[in-house]
Amino acid sequence: IDYLDESGSVIYSGKGIRSVEPGIDDHIVVGGLRKPIPNVSAVSKIVEIVRRWRWGPEMEGQLDKLQFVPNMIHITQALKIIDDGDALVSLFRWSKRQSWYLPSDECFGMLFDKLNLCRDYEGIQAVFEEMVDDLDEDSASVSSASCNRVLQHLAKAEKLEVTFCCFKKIQEMGCELDSKTYNSLIALFLSKGLPYKAFEIHEDMEKEEGRRSCLDASSYDMMIPSLAKSGRLEASVKLFSEMKERGYRPTPVIFAALIDTMGKAGRLDTAMKLYMEMQGFGLRASGATLVSLIESYVKSGKLEAALRLWDDMKKAGFRPNYGLYTLIVEGHAKSGKLEIAMSLFTDMEKAGFLPTPSTYSSLLEMQSASGHVDAAMRLYNSMTGAGLRPSLATYTSLLTLLARKKLIDVAAKILLEMKAVGYSVEVNASDVLMVYIKDGSIDLALRWLRFMASSGVRTNNFMIRQLFELCMKNGFYESGKPLLDSYVNAGAKVDLILYTSILAHFVRCQDEENERHLMSILNSTGHRAHAFLCGLFTGPEQRKQPVLAFVREFFRGVDYETEEGAAKYFVNVLLNYLVLMGQLNRARCVWKVAYENRLFPKAIVFDQHIAWSLDVRNLSVGAALVAAVHTLHRFRKRMLYYGVVPRRVKLVTGPTLRVVAARMLGSMESPFEVSGVVLRATGDAVMEWFGKPMVQQFLLNEIPSRSEILMHKLNVEFPCSAPEVRSLAPPKPLIGRRNL
Repeated sequence: IDYLDESGSVIYSGKGIRSVEPGIDDHIVVGGLRKPIPNVSAVSKIVEIVRRWRWGPEMEGQLDKLQFVPNMIHITQALKIIDDGDALVSLFRWSKRQSWYLPSDECFGMLFDKLNLCRDYEGIQAVFEEMVDDLDEDSASVSSASCNRVLQHLAKAEKLEVTFCCFKKIQEMGCELDSKTYNSLIALFLSKGLPYKAFEIHEDMEKEEGRRSCLDASSYDMMIPSLAKSGRLEASVKLFSEMKERGYRPTPVIFAALIDTMGKAGRLDTAMKLYMEMQGFGLRASGATLVSLIESYVKSGKLEAALRLWDDMKKAGFRPNYGLYTLIVEGHAKSGKLEIAMSLFTDMEKAGFLPTPSTYSSLLEMQSASGHVDAAMRLYNSMTGAGLRPSLATYTSLLTLLARKKLIDVAAKILLEMKAVGYSVEVNASDVLMVYIKDGSIDLALRWLRFMASSGVRTNNFMIRQLFELCMKNGFYESGKPLLDSYVNAGAKVDLILYTSILAHFVRCQDEENERHLMSILNSTGHRAHAFLCGLFTGPEQRKQPVLAFVREFFRGVDYETEEGAAKYFVNVLLNYLVLMGQLNRARCVWKVAYENRLFPKAIVFDQHIAWSLDVRNLSVGAALVAAVHTLHRFRKRMLYYGVVPRRVKLVTGPTLRVVAARMLGSMESPFEVSGVVLRATGDAVMEWFGKPMVQQFLLNEIPSRSEILMHKLNVEFPCSAPEVRSLAPPKPLIGRRNL
């Protein structure tokens, strides 16, 4: 029995005559009157027991011995006072086992709030699971507020997995979530770097009726940038418009994110519109926002707009950073706006920024491409002076510029510096050599080649051959000899085309000194065609076989699958040479074997009794004359031996060889008449012409001395030759050219 004073304080406690029975002794006596125990006293008693015992059987035993029957109001009020998480959960679980227990949203809410203050999130999860297990369909609506509190507390504590698990269970229960809860969930997933999960929750929120505009200002601040950065630009713009409709003022963070993403996506008009709208709200764009917008305009090639923004940025007091300087300088350089690029480059250096190698390279390469040697060299010297290593492309462009400007000494200096910093210079040196070759600067090309040799820089056989052919073309035969020796000594083989080109120069040569150089070059080739040419002018005793057999043996060694074109070229040049040397018999042997090997398969056509024709359009002058003589001889034999006379005989010459063939046949009083690019005659007239003795001797290659004028006629067709030396006394040059 407790004796209390008027204030409720205990005056004296003594042992009664029996144990307290709850429900019977739940009162106090004031005088002779019984009064129920005040709620304050009941709550304080419950709190006293819980604070003393905290948890376990002892606490539950003491609670079972209470002289009054508690109710949910007592439990809820006690929960407000208790501060220990374990004690809170223990008291709640004890009350659940009592007969008077009723699920209360207020009780759950208070418990969750107190556990949140105690940071007992495991307790919140445990109580929530118990609540879910105990709920039935009728009480689901009562628990909505509690469910919202659970999600809000867990989301604020950034318990991602637990929050998501509870969210899914609440969705399955069909509880209605409020705007604050949705905003908490969205903020949680965005802060954890899961924007797409936040977007899903936002979509779920919008599906519910009346939830389309429930985001708060902080959620807008997080959702719009996240949508923009994830590439969902349309959704971010839509949410941005919704935000303004609801009266929220967009923050600089939202504007910065939208401007940045729109610019990077190439939607520059939208980005600029947002930038202007931002200024309309009285907001000042940050330096990062201006940098992003300028970068977008530069990368899209809209340099004028970028420069306007650049000026706005400087007027606003922002200092362009290193990366922005680099980007805008390189952008103008690559666009060919060198004056602006160099002005910005100067500003960059004045601002204390050291340009990157790529900045130097872009400027230097564009200056080189524009042919500005002085500006390019200044940039190069500035770059190397700053301790930066030029790139391979930079060296290549600079060397190309110097080569085109024929500054060979400067190019040599740059190449040696390039070699000193560790680059392989063989390709670049060969490129410079090719520039001189294409330009036809033989002296510079030879000088550069000597520099390469003295510096230990090797070139390839292709370049040597190109330079050799250039020397041959321009008559630098003395300089060409060492090039050919170098070409052969490097392991390269002189092919039939190269040998034939040298022979063609020899055929056209008029100077005896140059002839000696060319003979030496021909001998240095080591090609089998040279041995054939030498053997062709020797006697049968030395050859040990007739001319025709000797020619056939040479042409059997030709690979017609890979060298057919080269063989045709060789035959044309060789026949030119043989005709000029007066060796018509040898020339006819070469033509006969060439025709046998089908090098000119469509040259001769026998159309039975209608027309016989010879097509010499694809032949050289000498080859055309030899082919005409040899083919007319065949026509004569066919007419005489077989008695076959065609209606007409044609020589298809084309515009180039028409005059040559007409002069040759005209000197023999032939019946052929010129008709366009064809020489025509009737078969009977040709048959009668074949009967003349002079024609017979001409076709059999038995030209009488009185007909030597014919060879003079042939020499007229070779204006680059020396007719007095080559046609009047053909045997003498043969002796002098045995060394071929």
